Amino acid sequence: MATAGGTGTVAGGGRPPEPPNILFILADDLGWADLGCYGSTEIRTPNLDRLAAAGLLFRHGYACSPWCSSTRIGLYTGRYPTRLQAGLEEPLTTRAEGNGIPADQPTLSSLLLAAGYETAMFGKWHCGWLPWYSPLRIGFQSFYGNFDGAIDYFEHLNTTGEADLYEGETPVEEAGYYTSLISDRAAEFVAADRTGPFYAQLNYTAPHWPWESSGDRDVGAEIRRRFSRQSVPTPLIHPDGGSLAKYAELVEEMDAGIGRVLAALAAAGRAEQTIVVFTSDNGGERWSKNWPLVGEKGDLAEGGIRVPLILRWPAAVASGQVTDEAVHTLDLTATLIDAGGTASDERYPLDGVNLLPWLVDGADFPEHDLFWRTSNQGALRRGRYKYLFDRRDRSVLGNWPRRPGPFHLLYDVTVDGREQADIADHHPELLDDLRTTWTRIDAELLTFPPEHPGVPETTAEHSEPD
Repeated sequence: MATAGGTGTVAGGGRPPEPPNILFILADDLGWADLGCYGSTEIRTPNLDRLAAAGLLFRHGYACSPWCSSTRIGLYTGRYPTRLQAGLEEPLTTRAEGNGIPADQPTLSSLLLAAGYETAMFGKWHCGWLPWYSPLRIGFQSFYGNFDGAIDYFEHLNTTGEADLYEGETPVEEAGYYTSLISDRAAEFVAADRTGPFYAQLNYTAPHWPWESSGDRDVGAEIRRRFSRQSVPTPLIHPDGGSLAKYAELVEEMDAGIGRVLAALAAAGRAEQTIVVFTSDNGGERWSKNWPLVGEKGDLAEGGIRVPLILRWPAAVASGQVTDEAVHTLDLTATLIDAGGTASDERYPLDGVNLLPWLVDGADFPEHDLFWRTSNQGALRRGRYKYLFDRRDRSVLGNWPRRPGPFHLLYDVTVDGREQADIADHHPELLDDLRTTWTRIDAELLTFPPEHPGVPETTAEHSEPD
């Protein structure tokens, strides 16, 4: 693959005259090194490898949060997740009014719908529950999938043991392996006859627990039986299941499903004019491979937020490219809104940066800061440098300083993805600048409630990191 040059430009062919179709594919808890095109030697992902070879692979692609629900909120709104109440939960579990994406919030789907797109979502929603929230209320015309943060692949039960497979807002019963069900429905959608463009959001639960591949129907039945015997923790967590080999099967099942969707797109003659994005909602956990990154899901270290990210658009972006430019979820939203020929609502300004001039017109990469925030960590990346503050005691984690937090750390993550060499003392002015910028952005966002895990007892309002 060709690497983007020193100016940060990529080989683009200019913006096509017609608005593109958009197929956005989101994996769940996929590790940075879990695909063949990202160096995996244990997991076979031929379809995603071909997708990367035909487009642009990001070596520094990021989720906007280390948690699943908040990244999804960021993707749909294009704004920092904690601008909404639901973005404060890590992850979202409270089923209540006020804890979801409200219908009056402009979203990627509502803006594209207004611009003439046909819109559909398949798979995991996890941005609020009925009767208050659903994909149909933020601009998706159809929905086939689940509302909760996890679902059994066969029994289609959620974390509380309730049936969680929906057609629109109506529960449905359908036999089958969940990864295959949503893949097949998405394949039908992208191949359907239509005159205008479409936006399809395909959200896999794979490779999230429970650890079931397509031949493990008996495992799903046993998990269903466990719901009658215990409720905490949810049996879906499947703590006595899984293995590296089983995890590989889940990823490979997802890759096979994506292959069917991409084949349907090609057979319909729409591949050339379709933007396909593949990424993950956060870093991997338990069985995933994040090497050489440190950290995992829930952590603002690189392993919790740096994820596979692939973009293919044959009509506008040359194939076989790799870039080290840093982007995250919110940038993708801003880019797709512009690609769809529409614009954001000025009352709800986007927090991401539009990459389209860089992708298709040969413009230099738009340098910008990437911001993250959880209840006990914060991070800001600028160019090659990443500021990380952490209120937790890291004395038991590898080579971290063996003392209680908070820590204010600075890394060059282009050469130190394991975040072991704290260079803060070498760049005190840069550290202060990044810390000040982080604090300014943080002050614009909602405050974590005092009872939230990780929030210091004395923290009642926004304040600079300790």
